[in-house]
Amino acid sequence: MRLAISIPQVDQDRFDADGLKSYLARCEELGFESGWVMEQAIGPTPMLAPLELLAYAAACTERLRLGVAVLVTTQHDPLQLAAAITTVDRMSHGRLDVGVSPGGGFRRFEAFGVDGTSFISWFSEGLELMKAAWSDEPRVTLAGRFRQVDDLPIQPKPVQRPHPPIWFGGSAPRALARAVRLGDAFLGAGSTSTAAFAEQVTVLRRELAEQGKPADGFTIGKRVYLAVHEDPGRARDLVMTGLRRIYGRMKGIEEVPVFGTPEDVVRGLDEVRAAGAELILLNPVGGTVAENRDQLERLAAGVLPHLTDEQASSPPT
Repeated sequence: MRLAISIPQVDQDRFDADGLKSYLARCEELGFESGWVMEQAIGPTPMLAPLELLAYAAACTERLRLGVAVLVTTQHDPLQLAAAITTVDRMSHGRLDVGVSPGGGFRRFEAFGVDGTSFISWFSEGLELMKAAWSDEPRVTLAGRFRQVDDLPIQPKPVQRPHPPIWFGGSAPRALARAVRLGDAFLGAGSTSTAAFAEQVTVLRRELAEQGKPADGFTIGKRVYLAVHEDPGRARDLVMTGLRRIYGRMKGIEEVPVFGTPEDVVRGLDEVRAAGAELILLNPVGGTVAENRDQLERLAAGVLPHLTDEQASSPPT
């Protein structure tokens, strides 16, 4: 089991630079593979923009890979987004992972000048253009439905070739098939239950076989919202407060988190591993860097050592 950790990005009255630097240093010290942020361009939660925050994190870290899951790329100009991703990849010396998604029908596409009836096509063409911008070709040409690009010079290129690893989200069968066809990895949403994730893994593995892609070259991961506390009731209050901050009164959100005593959390994470997660993104949902740091230390003291033991004694199936 490979472990990742979320990077706090809820903005408070004043950006806690020292707290975030210390948090990131501790994540590297604890041996996490990667640190991740998410995107919320429109919404009530005051979240810092993901790529800008990862650029800051790149300057504060040396080993930790840096990921965003997911960028709703229909809300961005593809050439500008490709350039921003290239910049963070170069600033981090090739440590960037990029999650992408077209978004769902509930998105406010009109705010971004996108026709909500054709957003999937817009997404696919935009991703094609981004990959072209990252390619070894010094000039880019694309005759698309939405964009006409003719012999544009694009430099520099990302450190990682042919581009940073592309992670997909999604839940519908067509979205999962698209993830296998166009992506390098899949990250199950934190708003998805472990049981629903297990069903997605079944579809992904079937698609990998049918599309002839090697399963060992396509990572399947899962974001897990969690809270650790000796008092299970307190743990539940912590995680639900955080989830309501992100998702409001979203139906079924109370079914997705893992929470409770360290033993409860170890058990819940082992269920995620057994459902097919090769990488688990641990996501405390504190509102401040200090609250997330408290959860990080609780994970370090009571959860991470047991996950290591579990990994050694019971490998994923």
